[in-house]
Amino acid sequence: MAEKKKKQEFLFYHGKPLIRNGKILYYGNPEDKYIIMMTVNQTEAIQDLQVATDITVTLQTNSGSGKEKVLNKVNREGLYRALDLAEVWLENALEDDTEE
Repeated sequence: MAEKKKKQEFLFYHGKPLIRNGKILYYGNPEDKYIIMMTVNQTEAIQDLQVATDITVTLQTNSGSGKEKVLNKVNREGLYRALDLAEVWLENALEDDTEE
């Protein structure tokens, strides 16, 4: 008997999905025009936990390919700072898109 696939539940941050794939985190709704990609460049061991210390934050479109997708890109120290910036960039991009 085939098992039914469980609906995958995602972690949400400010009402948008936060999805991890290895050292890459995606923030935003995949159906929206814009999404944030955060790449963990460096981690540090604190007690028994690996903590991200250097993250590249990239605002990109969900369409197009290569460099055309990237709208903004910057490095941030720590996940909190990266997520804080990601939230602002994504909200502004989605807001500007609805005004056009």
